[in-house]
Amino acid sequence: MAGIGRGVAEIRVRDETGAFRVLYIARLKEAVYVLHCFQKKTAKTPKSALELAWMRLREVGRNTS
Repeated sequence: MAGIGRGVAEIRVRDETGAFRVLYIARLKEAVYVLHCFQKKTAKTPKSALELAWMRLREVGRNTS
């Protein structure tokens, strides 16, 4: 997920109820920060979901520096 920020990764899960995404960053040895998780309802990831993950990434950066 380079569009959100360096080090951000994505887990994709699909089951009988739909497709889900988890956007996270494992910046420190002792922590994995989940930036956003959501159910996908269209082929394209909603801009609002990407913006929320980006804002949360910035917040994590302020709190871990």
